[in-house]
Amino acid sequence: VQLVESGGGLVQPGGSLRLSCAASGFSFTFYTMSWYRQAPGKERELVAAIRSAGGTTNYTDSVKGRFTIFRDNDKKTVSLHMNSPKPEDTGVYYCRAYWIPGREFWGQGTQVTVSS
Repeated sequence: VQLVESGGGLVQPGGSLRLSCAASGFSFTFYTMSWYRQAPGKERELVAAIRSAGGTTNYTDSVKGRFTIFRDNDKKTVSLHMNSPKPEDTGVYYCRAYWIPGREFWGQGTQVTVSS
């Protein structure tokens, strides 16, 4: 099983950034895919999630209207489009796959820094 994030880096406030997560080794279409982030000194928090069936999405309030999560079941990828990022969006972003208890996987994380 692998979840490999990419696309992190330095972005200016008000810019845009796209994170991607490539999945392999499990039945991707069964899993709810999510992006979490962890800022220095803070707990890891859910940013956005997209369910396996129907593609229902949910977002933490602070990113609603700015971030969009997508999944491509054929390519087994999930992405996070970050528009108008703010300095408080800085952190390590993690991709997570969840199906049922005991069937949960995490990526290694990718650093996002929002700064001018």
